[in-house]
Amino acid sequence: MTTTGMNELEANLASLTARFRDAVSNASDARALDDVRVAFLGRSGAVTEVRKGIGKLPPPERPGAGKVINEAVQALEGELTAALARVERAALNASLEDTIDVTFPGPPANTGAIHPVRRVAIDVARYFTRHGFAVVLGPEIETDANNFDALNIPPDHPAREGLDSFYLRPDLVLRTHTSPMQVRSMRKHGPPIAIIVPGKAYRRDAIDARHLYMFHQVEGLMVGRGIHFGHLKGMLVGMLRDLFGPSADVRFRPSFFPFTEPSAEVDVKCPACAGTGVVQLRDANGSAEVQCRTCGGSGWIEIGGSGMVHPNVLRSVGYDPDAVTGWAFGCGLERIAMKRHDINDIRAFIENAPGFAEGLA
Repeated sequence: MTTTGMNELEANLASLTARFRDAVSNASDARALDDVRVAFLGRSGAVTEVRKGIGKLPPPERPGAGKVINEAVQALEGELTAALARVERAALNASLEDTIDVTFPGPPANTGAIHPVRRVAIDVARYFTRHGFAVVLGPEIETDANNFDALNIPPDHPAREGLDSFYLRPDLVLRTHTSPMQVRSMRKHGPPIAIIVPGKAYRRDAIDARHLYMFHQVEGLMVGRGIHFGHLKGMLVGMLRDLFGPSADVRFRPSFFPFTEPSAEVDVKCPACAGTGVVQLRDANGSAEVQCRTCGGSGWIEIGGSGMVHPNVLRSVGYDPDAVTGWAFGCGLERIAMKRHDINDIRAFIENAPGFAEGLA
């Protein structure tokens, strides 16, 4: 294996290994090490890029190249495991250095607090019920037909790639959004209809500062005669300013969703960088501006999608799109809670840190 292509692959692998070790040595805690793991060993990490070089080699050399990469990955994983043990041991040693005065009176008992995501769900529900909407709940296990087909997402539609799903069997899926309750509610009730649907949704997303594989949404739907986009915008701006205050910065961006037309994304300014797209990081060498991880450098956090209900969706539930129109939206409750409480990492909601919910009450 001495071809130019193999030499280049080995050089790339050596460079990757050096950068990996440098990143590991600079990681001071478990979260930083997990960021290193995602950057180098994750599905879209640096190792994946090196693997792509195998395709440039002659077929007889590809198995050997794959073996070299796999051995290197095993070594990197071993170094990562050792580094994780190191930082955990250091954290334990630091905690043991704290002294405790056992004669000092203990703190008063905590009575608990509502989790911030549930608080957002409650407040959103109150806003819409004040405007005459009904709150409905539905199953988290959905049929493929309700989750996709009835929402104008047939099996060959490219939008399914963005809704990577947990299938329980070919016709059953953990719902990827709360939108199937639009279908169930409209089939059960004729127009006019005005509902909101809070609940859990599931997607096979890699966990990072902005994504979880299980998250919470609130879906809204209003259908009747003469409903237009202005009604949608007024309700959503009102909801967000009810949550964040009358001066909250909200924007609508043209977008595409199979089940609405026209469609728009709804954003609020990022709490981590105050809309600048960059944050200041300080270390022993000074400070530097880096791209904000929470918003990806855009300065805005996507709260959800919205738009006018697509005529195909209305037809699928037996409504006449020539007689009635409607709007729908779906918002991530964690995204709203992040903006509301200036939380810059969505993983904080599931890490069970003591006092987390109480501190945000």
